[in-house]
Amino acid sequence: MKITLPKKVAFIIEQLEQNGFPAYAVGGCVRDSLLGQTPADWDITTSANPQEIKGVFPRTVDTGIAHGTVTVLLEGESFEVTTYRIDGQYEDGRHPKAVVFVDQLAEDLRRRDFTINAMAYHMHHGLVDLFGGRKDLTEGIIRCVGNPKERFTEDALRMMRAVRFSAQLGFVIEPETKAAISHCVEQLSKISKERISTELVKLLISPHPEEMQTLYETGISKLLFPWFDVMMETEQRNNRYHCYTVGGHSLAAVKHISAKPHLRLTMLLHDVGKPNCRTVDNEGRDHFRGHPEISAVMAKEILRGLKMDNDTVDTVSTLVLWHDDEPPLTPAAVRRAIHRIGERHFPDLFLVKRADNAGKSDYGQKEKLAYIENYERLYEEIIAKNQCLNLKDLAVSGADLIAMGMKPGKEIGETLEYLLEQVLEHPEENEKERLLGMLP
Repeated sequence: MKITLPKKVAFIIEQLEQNGFPAYAVGGCVRDSLLGQTPADWDITTSANPQEIKGVFPRTVDTGIAHGTVTVLLEGESFEVTTYRIDGQYEDGRHPKAVVFVDQLAEDLRRRDFTINAMAYHMHHGLVDLFGGRKDLTEGIIRCVGNPKERFTEDALRMMRAVRFSAQLGFVIEPETKAAISHCVEQLSKISKERISTELVKLLISPHPEEMQTLYETGISKLLFPWFDVMMETEQRNNRYHCYTVGGHSLAAVKHISAKPHLRLTMLLHDVGKPNCRTVDNEGRDHFRGHPEISAVMAKEILRGLKMDNDTVDTVSTLVLWHDDEPPLTPAAVRRAIHRIGERHFPDLFLVKRADNAGKSDYGQKEKLAYIENYERLYEEIIAKNQCLNLKDLAVSGADLIAMGMKPGKEIGETLEYLLEQVLEHPEENEKERLLGMLP
């Protein structure tokens, strides 16, 4: 298959070769091109060392010069150009202590993680595929280059990457490679929470987030996400609303929501507290009373442990807390629900409820979907009428109460909350004179 290199990529390769340095497009951009996808970026590898690269191009940035990488700037775009290299000894399970520059492309490709990422391409010489990467692409296989235990010992994050690529591409992990993950999994304890978090989110927002199951099967989740193993092993199928374990239900729900990080994280964690509150009644049926509150607390702790940003932590934990909330379907009750939960969490909450429902058994589906539809309809009507749902939209402010002679302090807050409660019940009352007339 012929790959059409972008003009600037071809220009960089030509400039290097005119100066005596062979060069190729390499790695993920070649993989994606062979899959018929548009690469997010283009990486170039060359026999030129960093100083020689800098000598060829007038505008460069030393982005990773110690490891052979120079960023070449061309008309507002940037391209990473890296010297052929072999990695020295790995001491932290992630980074080589040093790299050795070499002059052979084959040596550079041999150090890479998976066969599908160890291909290079030249616009005149074609594809360089020394390890069967194209065949593995065709057959849908994730396979390490060379000995998988060696690859994973060098860089433990490659184990998470193997599962993530499997999820993104819909590929299977080759048996020897998968077995090596289980053998080397303890090495992942050396990897930072930030990098683990990044790989987890990429897996979750992929087309196949159910590959979380592979994290469970290989022992990765037992080390990194032990709460997920507990969910996978917590039974709930003797409740007529469920047809999976708690973890199986969560994965099914993840698949039924749009691929946004906060939504997929919400579905992964919405029932994380269930194992802690499971009870069995006299008829042998499972119940999980109070699980949204426990799940919200656990979700917050888990996300903070994964070094997620504060907005994600707040949004996910809030959606988890209210995912099972079912207010009466009256306008006043729905207004109170919007006020209680926070308007910014709608309409995500309806997406969460639908995904949660989709991960359950068929029992009661019709009724639950009808409830969600009516809840959302009432919500949309309230928003369309621009009805008051919080203190900032109340027609009376603290300044108005002070102007009436009320002293600043607790009484003002209590009075405003009282007036808001009246407006949530009767939105037509949200007029300054009418509200002030309610006060003694």
